[in-house]
Amino acid sequence: MTALPTSVDRDILDHRIMFALRTIRETSGCTIHEAIDAFAVRYDELRRDRPDDFTVGPEEYGRGFYS
Repeated sequence: MTALPTSVDRDILDHRIMFALRTIRETSGCTIHEAIDAFAVRYDELRRDRPDDFTVGPEEYGRGFYS
C-alpha cells in the first residue's frame, strides 16, 4: 500500500471516517474494501501509539457511522 498522507491520521484522530477513507482511496487507487482494511490497520496503529490524541474513546468511535 502507498504511504498515506498525514491528513489521514488527522481525519482518523478527529473521527472523520469518510474523509480518511476517501483520501486512502484517492492516494492508493484501491477499492473501498481495501481502503477499509487500510483504515483499520492505521486506526489500530494510532490507537496503540497515540491513544490520548483521539477525540472519542474506542467504544464511541464509529458509533452512528452505520446508522
